[in-house]
Amino acid sequence: MLRGMRDGSYDPRGVPSALVGKPAPALALPAVPGLAVPGFGPEALAAGGPVLLNFWASWCVPCVVEHPQLVALQRRGVRLLGVNYKDKPADAARFLAQHGNPFAGMVADTDGRAGIEYGLYGVPETYLLDGRGTVRWRWAGPLMPDTLSAELEPLLRRYA
Repeated sequence: MLRGMRDGSYDPRGVPSALVGKPAPALALPAVPGLAVPGFGPEALAAGGPVLLNFWASWCVPCVVEHPQLVALQRRGVRLLGVNYKDKPADAARFLAQHGNPFAGMVADTDGRAGIEYGLYGVPETYLLDGRGTVRWRWAGPLMPDTLSAELEPLLRRYA
């Protein structure tokens, strides 16, 4: 914090992550039952190109606010993987049917253990992984258009 205050980079709203610059924790979670979205394994986190890993839930109001940005990213070709956090499968299916499905793969973190491994503060929370599965960026809270343009877009170009 003090270093950031000295060089002007300190963001009092920023939530630090110990994972940035380190390999993403492997996810060995089941697919969400009843969804027309396949699950994914740990190998999907290091598939050769950037991937956004998004923790979300149907009961999460900020997730509704964020969702149009995820859909727009998916339409642009950004690969998104979802972790449905402490949710009911039927509610997750209803959410995606209503708002659209931007996810190439989806797993269920029903007990929150993956959230603990990732240091999750709450949902939504998004991680950018490079092609080798290294965490390059984390955003706690909903992705908004200004976040995409100011922070995420340059990183997607860098790790493409």
